Amino acid sequence: MFNNKSILITGGTGSFGHMYTKMLLEKYSPKRLIIFSRDELKQFEMQQKFNAPCMRYFIGDVRDRDRLTQAFKGVDYVIHAAALKQVPAAEYNPMECIKTNINGAENVIQAAITNGVEKVIALSTDKAANPINLYGATKLASDKLFVAANNTVGDTRPRFAAVRYGNVVGSRGSVVPFFKQHIASGANYLPITHEDMTRFWITLQDGVDFVLKNFARMQGGEIFVPKIPSVRITDLAAAYGAGLEQRIVGIRPGEKMHEIMCPGDDSHHTIEFDDHYVITPSIKFFGKEINYRLNKLGERGRDVPMGFEYHSGNNSHFLTTAEILALDGGQ
Repeated sequence: MFNNKSILITGGTGSFGHMYTKMLLEKYSPKRLIIFSRDELKQFEMQQKFNAPCMRYFIGDVRDRDRLTQAFKGVDYVIHAAALKQVPAAEYNPMECIKTNINGAENVIQAAITNGVEKVIALSTDKAANPINLYGATKLASDKLFVAANNTVGDTRPRFAAVRYGNVVGSRGSVVPFFKQHIASGANYLPITHEDMTRFWITLQDGVDFVLKNFARMQGGEIFVPKIPSVRITDLAAAYGAGLEQRIVGIRPGEKMHEIMCPGDDSHHTIEFDDHYVITPSIKFFGKEINYRLNKLGERGRDVPMGFEYHSGNNSHFLTTAEILALDGGQ
């Protein structure tokens, strides 16, 4: 579905943008593949790796609606990956996080509507479910904006959806590169926030594949959640620092003990498919009835029980230390 299409990725110089670009160039023949981001150095570095004739690099910020509107001209599909994501940084700089993650989301929506983009998928996070930190709260607001945008456009396009998943193995700013750097510096211990902490865990490849498939699945208004394993922070430390002391340093500002991707309060809006969940809109779209139990790929889902939660602490699949290292090796 991406052959001879124009695709734009906001925040495209990040880990996700690199992998998404690689996959699109390997599997499809896009008409244009546009990387939209604000860091000229990262764009220059990315150009050394990805310089196919279809590639375009736009310097711009999602806070700037006019620049987005210009960049979206002639675009068919948009992946909105730009965000401020560091939990403690958001706690200390709340308005900067709000400007990018909420105002930026609205700017993406309006630029997509102005240009008649066909489909938009926004990347969300497990921290948007029952948020306790500012980052999660801004991403929940962003999710709500993208869902409601389908009501704004009615029967016309674009169609908007979101993808929510957990921590990405080895992504910039995640705990794995931090552990590796700590070990490489000769440290004789690894700092652990709390011995009971758990997180959802997904490879970058699986995250990209999930987003690609959801462009074909989506009808508009869905929050897609993949079924993925969990990890214990102590097992992560044991996997990368075998034999090293694990020293408890305390939970950082805004951190949760466990993450939730499908909250119990949304169970009456949650549909289970074989390899993913869909959280359906809590609002009714004017003049439109969508059967979310049957998606565009013909996959059928079923309602989850009332009160169901998809929770990293009670997940049915926890990775072993060997599995953690195997996933990292596949990146």
